[in-house]
Amino acid sequence: MGVCGYFVVSWKCLVVLSFRLLFLVPSGLPVHSQGDSQTDNKVMDNITVRQGETVFLRCPQGDIVTHTAWLNRSSILYAGEDKWSVDPRVSLVTLNQEEFTIKIEDVDMTDEGPYICAVQTSRRPRTTSVHILIQVPPTIINLSKVIVVNEGSNVTLMCQASGKPEPSFTWKLLSPSGDLASEDEYLDIPSISRQRAGTYECTAVNDIATDVQTVEITVNYAPSVSEGRDVGVTLGQRGVLECEADAVPEADFEWYRDDRRIFNGFDGMEIEDAGQLSKLTFFNVSEADYGNYTCIAINKLGSSNTSFVLYGPGAVQDGNSGSMGMHVHTYTCLLLAILQFLLRF
Repeated sequence: MGVCGYFVVSWKCLVVLSFRLLFLVPSGLPVHSQGDSQTDNKVMDNITVRQGETVFLRCPQGDIVTHTAWLNRSSILYAGEDKWSVDPRVSLVTLNQEEFTIKIEDVDMTDEGPYICAVQTSRRPRTTSVHILIQVPPTIINLSKVIVVNEGSNVTLMCQASGKPEPSFTWKLLSPSGDLASEDEYLDIPSISRQRAGTYECTAVNDIATDVQTVEITVNYAPSVSEGRDVGVTLGQRGVLECEADAVPEADFEWYRDDRRIFNGFDGMEIEDAGQLSKLTFFNVSEADYGNYTCIAINKLGSSNTSFVLYGPGAVQDGNSGSMGMHVHTYTCLLLAILQFLLRF
């Protein structure tokens, strides 16, 4: 029977034969056969190969060999020196009376499966088989996108990865550094607070390698305004009231003198907003500028306000409340009224 007839028609016959052992190793390592030399068929244990490596399939010859071939599943890779496979990664290394060796470069998942070397000798046919297992490094294929939520919302982050063996997962909060962590594809954050906003890292790992990706969580919350600090300024001098608000998204600011809103350039005053800070500047303070001012910080989730007092050098400031005290002449009037009350008696 010709080589084609033997190896194609007799395929089912080959796989039911008992097997002896063939070794498959990465490039550069020696290969040995072992097992009962009296049997005609060899089978070896599963061999694990990392994706991307080059492997050698070596088949011992011996006796007087008339035909030999390497098969993958139901396909013939090589029949003697004749290449049947159209895969450029498969090539013949050695073919002589001692061995029949082919190599497969840049192995991938499609290369996983059984391989059989079939040899026809002058006495009887024999086979050598091996099953290749491919290991694949993890690759994160599905990760939650950038997330923007309101404070108090429930958040679930997802991280899915391919790989062989099946990868395991870890989550952790990177920036700001936090103690929130998980060892699952999913990270649940119930009722998220502003302190939990930041960069989250997902790590997928197996025996081969590690893949790491990050996702950002932005937490929106209403403005919170710092307590206003009263400012004393001499007539004709420059004075500045500063209003600071913590908010996401950043707050817009409004300034008021009593119940009247102040606009930029109004009566020689300038409003300058920069991120979380708004400044109301008086370039030439007059008597009319002294008084109460209010700063309001606003975003889509709410608002917050604080009050200031701009006072002159003759005023007394109450250290407890931070509001402007009465002028010196006010104290004088009060003392005179008390004196007049006492003189009645």
